[in-house]
Amino acid sequence: MARIKMLRASRNAAIFAVGAAAGTHFSSIQSPFRTVYAEAPLKDELPDKKPIYSPFPVAPTVAKPSPTSPVSQPNPESPTPTDRLTDQVKKARVFLYHNSLSAETQFNRFLSWAFRKETDFSNTIASLAPATETGEQLLPGVIYVLVATLTGSIVSRNRGIFLRATFPLAVGIAAGWYLIPVTMRNTSDLIWEYEKKAPVVADTHTQISALVQEVWKQTSGIAKGAAVYADEKATEARRNVEDLVSKGK
Repeated sequence: MARIKMLRASRNAAIFAVGAAAGTHFSSIQSPFRTVYAEAPLKDELPDKKPIYSPFPVAPTVAKPSPTSPVSQPNPESPTPTDRLTDQVKKARVFLYHNSLSAETQFNRFLSWAFRKETDFSNTIASLAPATETGEQLLPGVIYVLVATLTGSIVSRNRGIFLRATFPLAVGIAAGWYLIPVTMRNTSDLIWEYEKKAPVVADTHTQISALVQEVWKQTSGIAKGAAVYADEKATEARRNVEDLVSKGK
């Protein structure tokens, strides 16, 4: 075994020696390629290379104010953000409170106005009714007035448009003054209170009322005179008849 190892070592040494000799031989042969050596720039002429890792930024230095400066002294009266937020919330709450109070006041005023108008209307309607001591019955009287108005409309249906418009109204008013005079008086007084707010309407109403009263007086006088004349003639005729009857006996 030792002999075999020695033979292998000697063989390897021979191969190494042959290779070294061959390399020396080839190195002595000139190469067909020419080696070119480039001139390197000077070290000072090389540009500065940017470092791979950027340095940490340097924090700016803030100059500390002097102890005597008023800025350096903390101002305890300056509001903090919390104080400003609290102030804004307070203003919003006060604004909502005042607006809600104003709306509630306006609503209460409207309700008071509506209740007052309702009370006035109820009192006005109640004031038109006749008093108990007058003995006037409103319900049948109003029905009679409506029937009289419809009768006037039926009577004037074949007449002109002016007569058809005025005659039923005149008959109804006349029936009202005859059947329910107290209610008509109260209604007339109420209408007069509203007419006084318009002087032109009030003056026209006064003139028409005076004219109607004058015509009514004249008509009443003529009617009374005619009634007296008819009574006298009837009495005279009865006496004549009685005389003739007595003489015939």
